[in-house]
Amino acid sequence: MQLNGLIYTLPKELKLLIGAFVIVLSIGFYTGLLFVGETSTANPHGIEEQYLGNEADEDAQVMKFKKSEQEMLTLVHNHILSMSIIFFLVGLILSTTKLQKKLKLFLIVEPFISVILTFGGLYLLWSGLLWMKYIVMISGILMTLTFTASVIIIGFQLFQHKTKQA
Repeated sequence: MQLNGLIYTLPKELKLLIGAFVIVLSIGFYTGLLFVGETSTANPHGIEEQYLGNEADEDAQVMKFKKSEQEMLTLVHNHILSMSIIFFLVGLILSTTKLQKKLKLFLIVEPFISVILTFGGLYLLWSGLLWMKYIVMISGILMTLTFTASVIIIGFQLFQHKTKQA
């Protein structure tokens, strides 16, 4: 079965379903990023403070305490499961787009690596490997960039007319 470019031949109803799904999924994804920005200031120090607390910092405006092991396991478990489903579905849709094979493969596989590095990295940071905050930040940025690129590619190709695909 030829998947490359299949998105152009899908029936209108299926294209609308995929379009609606990708839009709603994107709203949820970017709302999550807003939450990260609000809770950890989206920098390495903020990430460390969010999970390890800031009780020793007398100048802290908001007191934060180290997360419990139960909180960390719940966070890692929930995010790895939900984001693997998200990226599986986006990858399935992306596989039907017309793209260079290596780029498509990168956009399909990379988010799974970033999910493990980001949320596994948070657990390792919490466990005491303080340098993991940099891995968490870099992998989180890369995950966001690949999600954004995938959604843009899907959006453009989803509603492009068949005559423009050549």
